[in-house]
Amino acid sequence: MTTPPFTFVPGSGPLLISAPHAGTNVPPELAARMTAHGRAIADTDWNIDRLYQFARAIDASLLVATHSRYVIDLNRPPDGKALYPGQRNTGLCPVETFDGAPLWQEGAEPSPAEIAERRTAIWQPYHGQIAQTLAAAKARHGHALLWDAHSIRGTVPQLFAGRLPDFNIGTNDGATCPARIANNLARLASEAGYTAIVNGRFKGGYITRHYGDPAANIYSVQLELVQETYMQDAAPWTFDEAKAASVSAVIERLVRHYAAAFAATR
Repeated sequence: MTTPPFTFVPGSGPLLISAPHAGTNVPPELAARMTAHGRAIADTDWNIDRLYQFARAIDASLLVATHSRYVIDLNRPPDGKALYPGQRNTGLCPVETFDGAPLWQEGAEPSPAEIAERRTAIWQPYHGQIAQTLAAAKARHGHALLWDAHSIRGTVPQLFAGRLPDFNIGTNDGATCPARIANNLARLASEAGYTAIVNGRFKGGYITRHYGDPAANIYSVQLELVQETYMQDAAPWTFDEAKAASVSAVIERLVRHYAAAFAATR
């Protein structure tokens, strides 16, 4: 795989914004083994990194995956353990779409050796960059902040009933960020005219849970944003400049509040 596993724009502030599902690259040798559903990469967090281009203005670091989550899911634990026991989950190297359609042609699913290879080539470098960036931020500022940026269709019957709120804020039930801060984030989104929830269907994936460690002054939040707020949530996944500008301004307000909440305590 010749495509680098991520792009990274460093900042000198305490905040790292991570977009682990923004990637669309599928190497040709893998695409040849996929079904039409797999090649469509429908479950991508389409254009999510475009909403966070304010990162430079607030001196945050921005880390964006390049490979599709269908190649390897950077927001899953390395052993593939389920994040939501008892609910439908997708694995480290998924074999089906969110809607349950097969990603791989019969007999062409990734082997254990292949999964290990992808983990070494893509998953480990991405997580190494997260760890390195957070450690540097903590050394410089005394604390480090992680914001894991995601988006999803508002209606996915196989994963949840009904329609999601627009802003789904996850802190693993308060384990990765104080509840008062997460609740304020939801309040700000609601005041801007969006629906919002804290620790609803999405409580934060592996990245949020693994790196958030308030006892060590490292905090994390996941935002799962409904795609209708900024784009067409079906093929051809058209980006809506006007909607995107509005929701990006609100996200920036949330991110600034998140960063300021910790700066005020130092």
